[in-house]
Amino acid sequence: MNIDWAALGSVFGVSLVATVALVGLFTLGIVGLSKSAAPAEGATAATTTGTGSAAVARAGAYVCFALCLGAVSYGIYMIVA
Repeated sequence: MNIDWAALGSVFGVSLVATVALVGLFTLGIVGLSKSAAPAEGATAATTTGTGSAAVARAGAYVCFALCLGAVSYGIYMIVA
């Protein structure tokens, strides 16, 4: 039984990079949604975001989630095909 260590290392590297990228994108989406959330009671003016930046944060969050969905869908397609 021969193990192709170069191929195994390549698979490990690609899966590590893909995992970190997906987790990073999902985290950016969560952060974007939390920026657009309504401020808590008693929040100061310095901690609240404007309506324009909240809309941009929400749109960016949706883009991050769409990219995550696309990457996961592509991965499932590659497994099934």
